[in-house]
Amino acid sequence: MGVTVERLVAAAAELADEAGFDRVSISALARRFGVKDASLYSHVRGLKDLRTRLALYAGGELIDRIAAAVAGRSGKEALRAFAGAYRDYALEHPGRYAATQIRMDQALVADSPALRRTAQITYGMLRAYGLEEPDLTDAVRLLRSTFHGYCLLEGAGGFGADRDVQASWDKAVDALHLALVHWPRERENDD
Repeated sequence: MGVTVERLVAAAAELADEAGFDRVSISALARRFGVKDASLYSHVRGLKDLRTRLALYAGGELIDRIAAAVAGRSGKEALRAFAGAYRDYALEHPGRYAATQIRMDQALVADSPALRRTAQITYGMLRAYGLEEPDLTDAVRLLRSTFHGYCLLEGAGGFGADRDVQASWDKAVDALHLALVHWPRERENDD
């Protein structure tokens, strides 16, 4: 049959983009491969394992795009490139992107080269703004929630106002840059 873990996860990624992440199932993939559900359990332990593998796969794709976009850039230019790569991926691959949002076991996160690379690139970009912990974590949460919310709304057609969506995105990224430049440092708040 030619079913491997890699082919199974790639098929799950395609299915997620076509039908939605919530439609990714062992049964749906078995139908794609023309096999019985039980035969796929020799490759994955179950649906949770499959979805976790899909999340790691999609997270790797996403960070590869972001890394290529931010290479050689810093500050506002890096932030704009990071944001653009993030948004493009989320809109081009909505099912895969949804997979990247699932909560995963922290042991898996620690063992994942893609997720470690995500942290390195994201934190590296933010260090150019002079941020250190715990401000780095707070800034990552701000960026992630802003990008995620915007992409979800845009992908669902949720922006109905007569204003160019790209222009609004650019303003949002500019506002994030200003927030990062003028970040209220944790150590300043202690005074």
